[in-house]
Amino acid sequence: MPLIDISIARGRTPEQLRALIDAVHHAAETTVAAAPENITVIVREVEHQHWSRGNRTIAEREQRGAESTATSRRTS
Repeated sequence: MPLIDISIARGRTPEQLRALIDAVHHAAETTVAAAPENITVIVREVEHQHWSRGNRTIAEREQRGAESTATSRRTS
């Protein structure tokens, strides 16, 4: 069951959020070839400062966090 979880900065209207959810849901249907009822799209609005600058995947963010932790352990 595909689960798509998106975080975006606050400031969108409910109509914009619905349009985003619909567009992502449709893209998942065609890309993954899953039945519409099996796809879940979640959009979370977060504070602007929540994300550091730059586009990174979740795996890249997690890897960078692990590297920061390892570095701080070595310098302690």
